[in-house]
Amino acid sequence: MAKSKVTRPKAASNASKTLRSKNTGNKSKTASGSALSQTKAPKKVTSKRAASSASKVLRDGRTSKKSKSAAGSALSQRPSSN
Repeated sequence: MAKSKVTRPKAASNASKTLRSKNTGNKSKTASGSALSQTKAPKKVTSKRAASSASKVLRDGRTSKKSKSAAGSALSQRPSSN
């Protein structure tokens, strides 16, 4: 069953800025794209690939706060694997 979470406006703004940045890595862009696509779609969930990228983004010390915000939003919308 899909979660009823959506990306909040601040995280969506950060995801948009991350996607437009030329200095952003692919993993950050994958996570940001997933978060942005779920802005007004409560039935969408984050894919395994995007969740893996988001996890790596959150653990990387070189990542910006904006990228981490988008990655956190994407990761929070992944169903738990009981």
